[in-house]
Amino acid sequence: MATPFSEAISRAPLRTFSVVTFVICMLVLIADGMDAQLLGIVVPIVVKEFATDNGTFGWAVMAALVGFGLGSWGGGWLGDRIGRRWSLAIGTVIFSGATMGASLSADVWQMAAWRFVSGLGFGAAYSTAITLTGDWLPERWRSVGVTTISVGTPAGGTVVGALAPTLIEDFGWRGTFMIIGAGTMLMVLFIVFFLRESPSYLLAKGRTQEAHAVAANVLDGHFELVAEQHAVGRDGNPTGVFDSGLVRVNLGVGIAFAAAAMVAYGMLNWGTTFLTAKGIPFDQASYAVSLGGITSMVAAVLTGLLVHRFGSKSVFLIIAIGLVATMVVLAAKVETMSNAPGENERLLVIGLYGLAAALFSAAIAGMYAVMTFAYPSACRSAGIGFGIFVARVGAIAGSGLGGRLIDVGEGSMLPYFGTLIAASALVFAAPLIVDRHVPPARLRGA
Repeated sequence: MATPFSEAISRAPLRTFSVVTFVICMLVLIADGMDAQLLGIVVPIVVKEFATDNGTFGWAVMAALVGFGLGSWGGGWLGDRIGRRWSLAIGTVIFSGATMGASLSADVWQMAAWRFVSGLGFGAAYSTAITLTGDWLPERWRSVGVTTISVGTPAGGTVVGALAPTLIEDFGWRGTFMIIGAGTMLMVLFIVFFLRESPSYLLAKGRTQEAHAVAANVLDGHFELVAEQHAVGRDGNPTGVFDSGLVRVNLGVGIAFAAAAMVAYGMLNWGTTFLTAKGIPFDQASYAVSLGGITSMVAAVLTGLLVHRFGSKSVFLIIAIGLVATMVVLAAKVETMSNAPGENERLLVIGLYGLAAALFSAAIAGMYAVMTFAYPSACRSAGIGFGIFVARVGAIAGSGLGGRLIDVGEGSMLPYFGTLIAASALVFAAPLIVDRHVPPARLRGA
């Protein structure tokens, strides 16, 4: 009996080929994170060399975010046209090459241009790596896999944070950009020689013979595959992202993902600012942001396990409730904190910050599990790209508005936290609007 590839691979044991695909995609996103976060590390050095100020140089930082949003959607679209493997390779070439190109920048605007191009590559690689991972994993590992791989980018930031000081000391910031860019370019070889297009994608494109040949990497014996359900619309053409059957998915994903990203970037980019403004020493404020990075990665992996077990709708409901409650408590505590807070007050605020980071990261990671399940194979790459695009809109809003809202408060953090609490409430769009959630394990078994 003919079956979709996702059903056939879910009946089979986890194969080496699937694990290799996951590992290579994870390595690509770690490389993505290294290139993406390198500029943030060298900002003080570059600002001094360019004889500019932090505000002006912020355009170069924001350029990568804009490029990321456009690249994720464009790369996802390209992945559904020419294949996720080739789109991933192209995205990697772009961000690695542009990182090397950025070493040649002579002023802020040249750096901004190179970082915009880098962002296009970052986004294209990110969306297609997640799609390809989800395509090649059995259902029981899919949610865990796509949420785990989403931490590849922050993990890359951790790696480059450890390597950069030594490289900068030996080769300067320009040499460091060249070395990191050239090193991450090696990922293209792994993509070309070891990755393969998923059978689900090939079947949706009518390439049945090729799909069966590739599927033999993970399926044994004789098998017959057919295109995924919903991969073809009523008109006989492959389903698109804006198909009428995906309206609630697009709406729920768009609102919730943008809102979660706005909270995340508003907190991560301005955390040390609001904490130090309330009397917490810089070293402890910096520790709070580092703690948020750790809790974010742990929460992302845990979210995948919970979504697999209990389904995405119930998990998202708990995440949304927890995020709003935590942000309200954190806002109240920061607003009423004394100008010279004691150790217990500082530890409580830092702990609440870490908890908030875990929850908004859980929301972001959970979106990848939902999108991988909700979008059919024919448009999954473009669907994930669309989700990442709207998330970048939220990220830019959080990054750009955070400082202004803190200034508007003139000592009060209510405008800042009030905006982020309102954004947190919009995460409820995921459990309340999306109509294609990952079902609980007990229902999948039934």
